[in-house]
Amino acid sequence: MNKWLAGALVIGAFLVSANTYAHEERDIVDVAVSDSRFSTFVAALEAADMVETLRGEGPYTVFAPTNRAFDALPEGMLDSLLESENKARLQAVLAYHVLSGKVMSSDINGSASAHVTVQGEELSVNGMEGVKVGAAEVIATDLKASNGVIHTIDQVLLPPSMQ
Repeated sequence: MNKWLAGALVIGAFLVSANTYAHEERDIVDVAVSDSRFSTFVAALEAADMVETLRGEGPYTVFAPTNRAFDALPEGMLDSLLESENKARLQAVLAYHVLSGKVMSSDINGSASAHVTVQGEELSVNGMEGVKVGAAEVIATDLKASNGVIHTIDQVLLPPSMQ
């Protein structure tokens, strides 16, 4: 009986550690794909050919808009961005949601700063009262990935050069 119990404990410990390891190996794209709130964001990444970039080493901080955020765009804007002839514009919009480096919520809370996005323009991040990124509110934080972190936002951010 004791050998059986010891064996069961060893197997259980192995399964827990394997599950933890698998969780830590999920990159930003895997984390986004596994969360139904980001299905439009993932579709946009695919249309922009940015999936492999966000599977890269990083680290990256991604401010990912929810499906509702994409739904709130002016009528026709998302469809227009997803058209192949507008791929460069879509890439610019999505890259404006990405920072090089890993910025956790604890790095943001109680401070205000501007960060240069992968797209090249500055994005204001204000953690003085809640957390705002540009005009968007951060509604969930610190979705950890092997190559960075995702923070969920309630609006699609448009680079100043596109407004």
